[in-house]
Amino acid sequence: MASHDPRIDAYIAKSADFAQPILEHIRAVVHATCPEVEESLKWGFPHFGYRGAMMCSMAAFKQHCSFGFWQRKEVVGAVVEEGMGAFGKITTIKDLPSKKEMVGYIHKAMALNDAGVKKKRPPTTPKPAPKLPPDFSALLKKHAASRTTYEGFSPSAQREYVDWIAEAKTDATRQKRIATALEWLAEGKPRNWKYMK
Repeated sequence: MASHDPRIDAYIAKSADFAQPILEHIRAVVHATCPEVEESLKWGFPHFGYRGAMMCSMAAFKQHCSFGFWQRKEVVGAVVEEGMGAFGKITTIKDLPSKKEMVGYIHKAMALNDAGVKKKRPPTTPKPAPKLPPDFSALLKKHAASRTTYEGFSPSAQREYVDWIAEAKTDATRQKRIATALEWLAEGKPRNWKYMK
C-alpha cells in the first residue's frame, strides 16, 4: 500500500473548511483505485504519480477546488475551460464525477503511464532575435569585441541585454547599463554571468 505524504496531510488541513472533504474524497478514491500511487507536492499543490510519471493532481483555492489529470485530453476528453482542473470549479463533492467515473478516469491514466505515453507538448516557435535600441546599436558598431560577442549569443541571451537596457527608468541608468553591457560583452560575458557557475 502506498504511503501518505505528510505534506499532503498538512495541505488538506490548512485548506478552507469546504475544501477539506473534497480533497479527502479525491485522495481516497485515487488511493483505492491505484494502490501503487506516489504522492508528492509539486508547484505547491498535491500530485499523484504512478510508475514514475505524473498522473493527476488536486488543489484548493479560496472558493473552489480543482481535480485534473496530467494528460487530461487523453483521459477525460473534453476540456472544461473554467478552473484549473478537468472538471471546472469544484465547490462540493457533488461537483465531482461519480466515484465510478473517477475510477474509470484513473484507470485510463494508469494505462497511459503503463504504456509509457508522455504528455504531448505543443510545438514552439523560437522567438526572433530582439530589435536593438538605436543608441545601443550605434555603440556596438564602434566596439568590435562587444559586437562579436553579442552576435555570437543566442536570441534569448541577446534579449537579456536588450530588455535590461530597455527597462531602465531614467536616461542616466540607461546610459550606465549600455556602458556596462559593452564592457561585459567585450569580456565575453552573458548578461547574468554573475549567477552562472
